[in-house]
Amino acid sequence: MSALLEVSGVSVTFDGFRAINNLSFNIGARELRAIIGPNGAGKTTFMDIVTGKTRPDQGSVTFGDRSISLLKLSEARIAQAGIGRKFQRPTVFEDQTVFDNLMMALKKPRSPFAVLFFRPSRPDAVRVQALAEEVGLGQHLARKSGELSHGQKQWLEIGMLLAQEPRLLLVDEPAAGMTLAEREHTTALLVEMAKTRAVVVVEHDMEFVRRLDCKVTVLHEGAVLAEGSLDHVTRNPAVIEVYLGRG
Repeated sequence: MSALLEVSGVSVTFDGFRAINNLSFNIGARELRAIIGPNGAGKTTFMDIVTGKTRPDQGSVTFGDRSISLLKLSEARIAQAGIGRKFQRPTVFEDQTVFDNLMMALKKPRSPFAVLFFRPSRPDAVRVQALAEEVGLGQHLARKSGELSHGQKQWLEIGMLLAQEPRLLLVDEPAAGMTLAEREHTTALLVEMAKTRAVVVVEHDMEFVRRLDCKVTVLHEGAVLAEGSLDHVTRNPAVIEVYLGRG
């Protein structure tokens, strides 16, 4: 499997605290990966580095077929290059309909002139309908997004990110606050998405990670502690000691 994202020897220190410590691993072009670890393990900082929010002290982060350096790009340029990030709390325009949220998110020229004179076309509407169907909101296009359940808002935001046609999607704790039915739908959605792009899920809920049935990377003190299936890493003595907290 060719690497879409490669993190090599990355370290970053905040006020004397080493948040990321010589971190190295890679993500395939069509791969679903779960990243787990205790609080302070470096999961959020890893995503901040990949998306340009944080600059590391050393190391390299490359992306795509031409292995472009993400460390030389702004946050906006990284997003344009094909990396999307979903935070734990959904951010949608609650006074706008599902249709309008998805329409605004479509990958289009974003200059002031282009935005001012933008008029949705028939292909745009078809694309919005397809995105809504993909995330399970096909019957809710006319609803205000503020009326949606927590899980539905999460799916809408995922749909808005998909509208940007990312090659890599970073998703932070998607199962938090969801009902069982919503969690099951989210699992199926993430698995399906990873068939056409890379999806990295940061999650604390081990049962949700188990349902994803994917490779797991365990972080501890800013470095990779173990990798493999969930069953494999949870049998690792080092993981048991520092993550599960039992001997």
